[in-house]
Amino acid sequence: MRIVICEDNALLRAGLARLLSDEGHEIVASLPDAVELQSKVAETSPELVVLDVRLPPTFTDEGVRAAMALREESPDLPILVLSQYVEERYATELIARSKGALGYLLKDRVADVAEFLDSVETVAEGGTVLDPEVVGQLLGRRSRDSQLDALTERERTVLGLMAEGKSNAAIAAQLYISAGSVEKHISQVFQKLGLAAETGGNRRVLAVLAYLGVGNDESGGAR
Repeated sequence: MRIVICEDNALLRAGLARLLSDEGHEIVASLPDAVELQSKVAETSPELVVLDVRLPPTFTDEGVRAAMALREESPDLPILVLSQYVEERYATELIARSKGALGYLLKDRVADVAEFLDSVETVAEGGTVLDPEVVGQLLGRRSRDSQLDALTERERTVLGLMAEGKSNAAIAAQLYISAGSVEKHISQVFQKLGLAAETGGNRRVLAVLAYLGVGNDESGGAR
C-alpha cells in the first residue's frame, strides 16, 4: 500500500514509517507539516494518508483543515487521523463530512501495534475506525434519537463496536456470540435506522454516524 505520513514529531514520524514499511507498505512521502501535503498527495497518489490533528505552525487545527482539503480534492481518499487527546469538535467535523475511509485514533493506540495495523487496513479498505474514547465522548454529548431508542441493548453494543471499526468476526469474539448472530443484530440495526440495502453510501458508516449523532445530510440516512 502507498502511504503518505504527515506528523510533526520526528520520532513518531520515523516510527510510523518504519512500522508500516516493515509490514510491506511503501511510504511515498513523510512530511513534518501540511505545507506540501496536497501537492505530495497529487504527485504520489497514495492509498492512505496518516496525519496529525495538530500541525505547525500554530498546532491547532492545521491537520483537520488539511484533511478537509484532501477530501475536497479526493472524496474517496482514505485518511487516518492521529491525535494526542480527544479533540471532540474536530472529530465531529471530520466524521460528519466523511462517507467512509476515515480513522480517528489517539496516539496511544499506536502502541498496540497489531490493533493499529488492523486499523490501517480497515481504513484503507474504506471502513471507519474511531478510538473508543472518541466514541465515548461523542456519545456523552449526543441528543436522544427515537430511532436509536428502538435499538435493543445488544444492538446498541454491536453498533458501538462497529463504530470502533471492529469486523463482524471481532464483534462475535468479543461478545461470545456467533458470527450469524452478529449479522442478525446488524441487519436489525440497519432496518431500525432506515438504512435499506439501496441506501447510498456504506451502511455501516451511515449507522455509525446516526449512532454518534453527527450530520451527513448527503447520505440520505444518518443525520
